[in-house]
Amino acid sequence: MDKLEIARDWLPRYTGMPVDQFGSHILLTNFASYVERFAERFGCAISGEGLPMQAATSEEGITIINFGIGTANAATVMDLLVAVEPKSVLFLGKCGGLKHSSEIGHFILPIAAIRGEGTSDEYFPPLMPALPSFELHKVVSDEIDRRDLEYRTGVVYTTNRRVWEHDRAFLDKMRGLTSIAVDMETATIFIVGHANSIARGALLLVSDVPLRPEGIKTQETDRVVTATWSDVHLEIGIDSVRRIAEEALEVKHFRF
Repeated sequence: MDKLEIARDWLPRYTGMPVDQFGSHILLTNFASYVERFAERFGCAISGEGLPMQAATSEEGITIINFGIGTANAATVMDLLVAVEPKSVLFLGKCGGLKHSSEIGHFILPIAAIRGEGTSDEYFPPLMPALPSFELHKVVSDEIDRRDLEYRTGVVYTTNRRVWEHDRAFLDKMRGLTSIAVDMETATIFIVGHANSIARGALLLVSDVPLRPEGIKTQETDRVVTATWSDVHLEIGIDSVRRIAEEALEVKHFRF
């Protein structure tokens, strides 16, 4: 079996959704609640209950996938999406804000990601930059501006490590890199998307500010973030890929 045959077989195995039911524009997320809200909004069924990933597709051809957490899952879903040859893939994730100007509820539109996770090294040498597709991010920025919301651009640091907030050396490393935010998936999505010639982007929601002792995420603070900002986060994602579809915008992929 070649890669395409494997992807066509495995994508339904992971999501419970037949390949021909996927739309041309994909939203990726780590959160089951985003898929549930998407399904409620469009009145569509959720596939993949009890499987590693859950997915739903609207009548207008937008699919959302909850692929789980971490770079291994991010790489897997970006590899499997070659089965449907999506025209755009937008990741809606959360991140930790690393700048003094970062506030919970701000949006981050990464211009690049530092590959601190290691997973992307399986695809390209470490010096290859992890970049989004510019045209896709331009549409997302327009949708944020249309709502008069705060957002920042900058470089995100992606790591495989989850529990590091206690580690002084790691915190100092974050400060030294001058990254705007830290997350666990963005660099991998950008690199594997590039490897598979998939137009990709990320819109991250600042859910904590971990360089401040009082800013470390807890169950309670995360519930507040989700309740307050997740609806508009999802809405921006939907409207961004919908605009690309409705205006037949071509988000080109260039090899570099």
